[in-house]
Amino acid sequence: MKRGASIRRSLKMVTKKDTDKVSTKSISEASVEEDMEEKEEEEVLREEIEDCYVLPSIPLTPLSVMEINKLIETGELEEAHLNLLALRQEFQQQPESCSDGSAMELATREKDLNLLYGTMRKKVSDIVCDPLSDKNKKLLLQMARVIQEEEKRLREPGGLKDSWMEAWRESVSAGVQVKVQSVHLDRVEQNSAWLAVHLGLLGKVIVEDLENVKQELRWSYPPSFKVFSTYVRGYNRVVAQHLKKLEQQVTELKDFYGLLDWIINKYKSERIMGSLSLQPDIQDESTDLQLEENFLKQVKEKYCRRMQEELRMIQGRVIELENEEVWKDGKAPKKEDNFPISSFPIDILTSVKSFVLNSIKLDAQLEKKVVSSCLEELKQFPNGFEKAFSQHCTSHQPLWTEYRITYINSFTSLKKHMEEYKETCKDGVNGFQKAVDSLIDKLVRDLEDQFKEDVKSYLRRMMTRKWLTNDEDFDQLYSRTKLLSQHCSLMMPPQAKAFASKLHYHVVIEYIGQLMKSNYSCKNRKHEKAATKIRHQWNKLSELFEDMKSNNEWLYHVGDDLSNIIGQKNTSDIKNHLQPVIENYPDFR
Repeated sequence: MKRGASIRRSLKMVTKKDTDKVSTKSISEASVEEDMEEKEEEEVLREEIEDCYVLPSIPLTPLSVMEINKLIETGELEEAHLNLLALRQEFQQQPESCSDGSAMELATREKDLNLLYGTMRKKVSDIVCDPLSDKNKKLLLQMARVIQEEEKRLREPGGLKDSWMEAWRESVSAGVQVKVQSVHLDRVEQNSAWLAVHLGLLGKVIVEDLENVKQELRWSYPPSFKVFSTYVRGYNRVVAQHLKKLEQQVTELKDFYGLLDWIINKYKSERIMGSLSLQPDIQDESTDLQLEENFLKQVKEKYCRRMQEELRMIQGRVIELENEEVWKDGKAPKKEDNFPISSFPIDILTSVKSFVLNSIKLDAQLEKKVVSSCLEELKQFPNGFEKAFSQHCTSHQPLWTEYRITYINSFTSLKKHMEEYKETCKDGVNGFQKAVDSLIDKLVRDLEDQFKEDVKSYLRRMMTRKWLTNDEDFDQLYSRTKLLSQHCSLMMPPQAKAFASKLHYHVVIEYIGQLMKSNYSCKNRKHEKAATKIRHQWNKLSELFEDMKSNNEWLYHVGDDLSNIIGQKNTSDIKNHLQPVIENYPDFR
């Protein structure tokens, strides 16, 4: 093959032979196959010619510095470089033949070489930064030859000391940076979706540019330049730097999520680096963003902190809503399955689930961090809720009791729902449950104290002379215990049983305590009447506590045992019935 034809092919110039190969639609199948084989042969030959490039003859006498500079500026890179090499050869040979008086001339020539090489380097950078313009595209192969030749002469005197190939790669990155910086970016205050819009546009620019590199630009370089790989690495590095700058503007949770999602998922997906249009070349490339060490970790931490702030605001809105819809106007709580319960457990659970599910989409390891952050923030909620509740709802409100039962149920429900995260973050769940239990215990104690205060005076008047002939105090005790039973029916398990059991024990202790404290004689068969009355009252109270499903089953028979003692006439008979009471009810001794 003639030298002119090989150069034309290496420069992708169209020859008459190429034009003749454009066939009509009626071309035979055999002709098509033959044409394809010839084209494949030419492509292989083109690559071989590019890799086996032979430098034309270097002029014996170089042009002047101004003339060489002009050639560089006008894009005559091959001729300019040949003359630059000739000038460099003269410089390299001059020290051997020059006298000491020519030192200044040598310094001047070295300065000229540095200036010309600097101009050539800048020209290379300008071409690389805008490679597909009509003017620069024609210069790419000439530029590549300059780089190849200079790499061979890297350690020879008279040239630039740093690598031309490395400088070319830096220019590629600079061009990539120009592309990235040209992507439209709204100010945060202009558009709430500023980041999502920008990252969407950035992805399109990356794909479009790499498509151009794959389909067109790489054929203007020798294969040894690995152009596609260089551009991919350039984007990995430049985009990573760009994302760091973007992150400094991010304040909203959705934007932290969007940034992480783009880095972790979208950059490598079919939308960008995994695009079908970049196949199969991209398969052999690393598409990992060259992020600074700990950058991704820091963004995840900021995401979790911002998520905690968001959850804190949600908790605040929940309390405000409870005040507006319930406390402010003294409205009765809503019921679910006959239990009074607030809607806030579902609101909070929905928010937490949303945070956790989103984190799983980003990174499986992030899930634990998000769950832990949510639970850490939720630990503050019971105390904050209780303070607001106490401030807005005093003990004088008609629904004071029902409100407390409602929030015992609500926090019991929330606690149960958060159990599902125990496997992911056991310590976090335990810490949250401890805070919830503390509030529930306080609400239960409020109800217990209220009941104890209500029945206190009636229990004190038990076992008096009036008690034997008057049922008024017991009726009041029974009435309030029955109301307690109704309240227990509104309370979710397991709190209802625990609550009933505590108050069952209290009533028994106080009732029996009054019997033991009293010291009066029952004459004229009054002891039998007293025994009958105790048995009757005890049975009525026991029925109520059985309905409440008290766990203190051992207390149900104490009334009968005591009635048996009181009903006896003789001391010996009393002693016979006393021992079982002492053994079965040690708390009464």
